[in-house]
Amino acid sequence: MDLTTQYLGMKLRSPLVMSACQPLSEDVDNLKRAEDAGAGAVVLYSLFEEQLRQETHELHHHTTAGTESFAESLSYFPEPAEYHLGPDGYLKHIQAAKQALKIPVIASLNGSSLGGWTDFARQIEQAGADALELNIYYIPTDLRLPGAAVEQTYLDILLAVKSVVKIPVAVKLSARFSNIANMVHRLDQAGANGFVLFNRFYQPDIDLEELEVKPKVLLSTAHAMRLPLRWIAILHNRVKADLAGTSGIHTGQDVIKMLLVGANVTMLCSVLLKYGIDRIALIEQEMRQWMDEHEYESVRQMRGALSQCNCPDPSAFERAQYMRAITTYRPA
Repeated sequence: MDLTTQYLGMKLRSPLVMSACQPLSEDVDNLKRAEDAGAGAVVLYSLFEEQLRQETHELHHHTTAGTESFAESLSYFPEPAEYHLGPDGYLKHIQAAKQALKIPVIASLNGSSLGGWTDFARQIEQAGADALELNIYYIPTDLRLPGAAVEQTYLDILLAVKSVVKIPVAVKLSARFSNIANMVHRLDQAGANGFVLFNRFYQPDIDLEELEVKPKVLLSTAHAMRLPLRWIAILHNRVKADLAGTSGIHTGQDVIKMLLVGANVTMLCSVLLKYGIDRIALIEQEMRQWMDEHEYESVRQMRGALSQCNCPDPSAFERAQYMRAITTYRPA
């Protein structure tokens, strides 16, 4: 049984990829465990735009300007010591991972604006990363900023990074565009080598005892995979770039579903945080069992078999599915 797949121009031994999950991906030993468990590649944790700005003393200005009357707002940004490895440490981490692993190592940059931080992509390439994932986390709050300007920021960041590196670049996207298909098409035309669908933005919560806004991480559930499953099905064979499914993928059956609609790989994070890195081996075992029972000999054979362009009922991924779901549901 052949589980190999192609992603970002690389041949992976499996479509199971350990995504940029902290704190697991900070430890090279954990990355090695993921490889031993069957991962086809690993994505390192994200280096943030703010960390790179901090290197040039810009973060202090941006986080303190205008906050003299609201000192509590300063505490929402991590202290320098609370950040994970800084820029130099990140480059060393890439080098250490490359020395320890045989599978591809994908670096990750997390930012929201066009600026000098994108130049760090060149150093990531020089450190030996096989590819780069751009995790663009942009929360536009300017009431006067039109949607077209937000979309252009994504394009500008991609073009800036592509201009300084030769390694493949994937874009991890939000699902919150007025036309996801058009946004993916434009980024595809601009040279994106892959798309990771979709980014799970962690939302703030309220501490009712302290009356403070605080961050809170909620791990994904199986429900979360429905959105990327639909859009990967729609985009398969309509863009040149590869497609990675992320969010809510916890079992071998979840992986199979993503492959059937057209994903090249699936990203695993919450399931590993919850059950441990060795869970990768169980997910692969479940995949193999399903493929054997349904007489599939390879990932390539099944990939895209139920995408919109190959589905007997293409409308199943559009409005018709919504109407059928509403009219056929019966309460207990």
